[in-house]
Amino acid sequence: MAKRGSLTWLWVMVAAAVLTQTALNLLRPVTSYKLLTLGADETAVGLATAAYAIVPLVSAMWLGRVTGRLGSLRGMIALGAAVMAAAGAALAWSDSVLLVMVASALLGMGHLVFTIAGQAAIGRRAPAELMDAAFGWFTAAFSVGQMAGPLLSGLILGSVPLAAAAAGGGLDAEIGWALWLGAGVALLAVPVMYALRPPAPHRTGPTAAGASPGAEAGPGPSSVARATVPRILRVPGIPSHMLAALALLAVIDILTAFLPLVGEAAGVPPLWVGILLAVRGGGSVLSRVFLPWFSARWSRNALVLAALWISAATIALVPLALEPLDALWLAVALMAVGGAFLGLGQPLTMTLISQAVPDSWRGAALGLRLVGNRLGQVLLPAAAGLVAAPLGPAGGVWFACAVLAASGTERLLGGRARGTGTPSGGAGGNGGD
Repeated sequence: MAKRGSLTWLWVMVAAAVLTQTALNLLRPVTSYKLLTLGADETAVGLATAAYAIVPLVSAMWLGRVTGRLGSLRGMIALGAAVMAAAGAALAWSDSVLLVMVASALLGMGHLVFTIAGQAAIGRRAPAELMDAAFGWFTAAFSVGQMAGPLLSGLILGSVPLAAAAAGGGLDAEIGWALWLGAGVALLAVPVMYALRPPAPHRTGPTAAGASPGAEAGPGPSSVARATVPRILRVPGIPSHMLAALALLAVIDILTAFLPLVGEAAGVPPLWVGILLAVRGGGSVLSRVFLPWFSARWSRNALVLAALWISAATIALVPLALEPLDALWLAVALMAVGGAFLGLGQPLTMTLISQAVPDSWRGAALGLRLVGNRLGQVLLPAAAGLVAAPLGPAGGVWFACAVLAASGTERLLGGRARGTGTPSGGAGGNGGD
């Protein structure tokens, strides 16, 4: 990876990630609008959002172990993209809330397969000193999709609120077109992944820092004990890193599902909702591009703590900026700042988890991280929907921000309890992590 030519594998994966995440982040906010046209309320939207994570919740650890047994992950990554495309088509065909929930569960499974195989491939190929940069570029591609997808959905659905559009026949045709477009964009990632060369022959065993650039380390004999959930969770700092990852992902999910409802309640048209979600994604792209610079100057733990607290404070103010303040410019600014700090957290938790466990455990540990994420994606949106029922859609967003703040408090108190001042040790720079 030190040579430019050896980075080709990373750019192929980045391209595939941009396509799949653009599709995902086009499909998910449009799904909320489709549910509204089907007569769903905030609680039903929360349950549909939770359905996205139900199947992945019970399969993430198994998939993590599968990645450890495969010599090449190219086919698995492509399969995830194909399943996402099928889910987009199913969403377009769905004509009831129940079918939308089933299609959402299929979408979540496809995204899990793509993500866990992609993360495992980076964990194998990237040497330790470049792992932050590799995860940063991969997750920056996710943020590009989080910016492009909502922007496309907003442009397709237009500048008229759903309630006003209903008087003129509604937006059923535009919603269907957006869902089919999302399915097509996800499908484009399949041939992109097959442009990735199969890994060169390699030594068996865990990835070594001195392994040949670009080679995926496959499974092999190891003296390290088999990775199990209890063993992984006993590694110092792992539970805290997983809680932070869960909270950071949950707020993005809840924003994607509930901001259309917040906008509809405030009379904000889908175009501006798409712009706000795109600004959030753009902030994450920017922070992830500069992640190597940040991580060279501050410890990963300090950056994760800032990501949790600052994003919680800024995102919580967005519903107030929309209503009662009616200040779209302020909402845009808050989403930009909140998105930038949200963007820092995910790649850093990937690196912290990857480097906290033995090399041969990385696939399973990242799989367990995704189990935690999916558990949060099942429980927290459903809880947000229940909170939103009496408080309105903004209550769901505030609930997610409260979880972010609680995770930050846990990290700070956990670090002090261990006498380090920061969670899991690390006084400064990457060396402390």
